[in-house]
Amino acid sequence: MSDVSFHTSSASASDTRHPLASHGWDEGWEAEFAPYAAQGLLPGRVVRVDRGQCDVLTADGIVRADTAYVTPHDPLRVVCTGDWAAVDPVGDPRFVRAYLPRRTAFVRSTSSTRSEGQILAANVDHAIIAVSLAAELDLGRIERFLALAWESGAQPLVVLTKSDLVPDATGLSYLVEDVETTAPGVQVLPVSSATGDGIDVLTAVVSGGTSVLLGVSGAGKSTLANALLGEDVMEVRAIREIDGKGRHTTTTRNLLALPGGGVLIDTPGLRGVGLWDAETGVGQVFAEIEELAARCRFHDCAHETEPGCAVRAALEEGSLPGRRLESYRKLLRENRRIVAKTDARLRAELGREWRLKSAQGRANSEAKRGGGRR
Repeated sequence: MSDVSFHTSSASASDTRHPLASHGWDEGWEAEFAPYAAQGLLPGRVVRVDRGQCDVLTADGIVRADTAYVTPHDPLRVVCTGDWAAVDPVGDPRFVRAYLPRRTAFVRSTSSTRSEGQILAANVDHAIIAVSLAAELDLGRIERFLALAWESGAQPLVVLTKSDLVPDATGLSYLVEDVETTAPGVQVLPVSSATGDGIDVLTAVVSGGTSVLLGVSGAGKSTLANALLGEDVMEVRAIREIDGKGRHTTTTRNLLALPGGGVLIDTPGLRGVGLWDAETGVGQVFAEIEELAARCRFHDCAHETEPGCAVRAALEEGSLPGRRLESYRKLLRENRRIVAKTDARLRAELGREWRLKSAQGRANSEAKRGGGRR
């Protein structure tokens, strides 16, 4: 187990709220939990999961519980940090008997070659995507994180960490503008844990609800978590100077109460950000392309050679960057491949498309060879 301590907000004698209100408990959860309360089970929020067991924060404090009763074959239905659980009131060991239906769930694909998803956090209101300004911006990766965040049902927020390393304000504003173009409808906030710049704004955002902190290793997530917590709770390791990457500091997903209100789920650095049935999320990330596509002459326009294509027209006039269109196409293709692994109808459709394109490619090659003969 990690030696991370979990902080709970102390309630005054006049505070009549539920003891778990500081961790997101509300009337909706209470209504959902009513059948389990009738069985004598206790409500609690999962603050960490570790190899078949989990730490659950209840009104009586944190209890260690076994998840044997709620460990199905489907990896998306296992207990996850952020879940609201129904726990045995007594016993050794104590068990999680059920968890409440999730309002939101952040899910990624475990691998581009397998048909398994991995749930990273549950019942999240804000998905904070940490991006380090100490390295070159990878806009494509930001778009991936955003697609998963939108698909989860949470509100994304891009936090540009280590802003103190950008030498001048003009350069910083250009970087923020680049990310804003990549993230329509999403707040982009430059922060510095070293100087404190932007931390107050971020604190205000996360004070209402549950936030999950996401990003690759070396993005400054643990340092940012410490800044929000007001103390060094999360271990911080130096990044490699050669490439700006770091080692995994956080090894489990931990839910921590913030002193200004709200709770934060800190996650390990993600090496891969595979999509998982995120077509709606991709559409929200590339909202301007979807709006253009709605104005194309043909409803099934592929935005390649069709006449009356509004997407290609925007590309040619320069109002739509070519990188955005290529990234949009790439993520849609990847998402369809992932979905097709478990959807026979879509798998057959992709097979037909592949055979058609192969036939067209052969026909074009033969036409070129024929045209060169004398």
